[in-house]
Amino acid sequence: MMTVEPLGPAHAGVCAALHGEAFARPWTEQAFADLLALPTTRGGVLLEDTEPAGFVLLQAVAGEAEVLTIAVLPARRRGGLGRRLLGWAMERLRDDGVSRLFLEVEAGNTAARALYAAAGFEQVAVRRGYYEGGADALVMARTLLP
Repeated sequence: MMTVEPLGPAHAGVCAALHGEAFARPWTEQAFADLLALPTTRGGVLLEDTEPAGFVLLQAVAGEAEVLTIAVLPARRRGGLGRRLLGWAMERLRDDGVSRLFLEVEAGNTAARALYAAAGFEQVAVRRGYYEGGADALVMARTLLP
């Protein structure tokens, strides 16, 4: 059984562990603790039975939000977990009155770009050399409320 539960400050270690498995340049537990302590940060952790398999972290201010990161365990990728996390996040943001959602994705990350395009995101800008190593970031956005 899969469920998504809201993230709180107590999830910093879980987020750091999942992020560490999902990305080559993982964020630290302290970075997650700092983010999760902010009133503007929210997100959800996806549990398969009781085991964390992924999470989404967002920041929302003044009717707009940004996806800070989505992480899914490598062994669980391509199974719809990222789509489920993103859908869960967009539903919660709509409920909170957020009208527009932004994110940045590495230009070469075709799997993530496909996920975001399927969810209705469109490219609105490019940040040249944004990532370590010089990769470009594509800024994408989606309207959540009219």
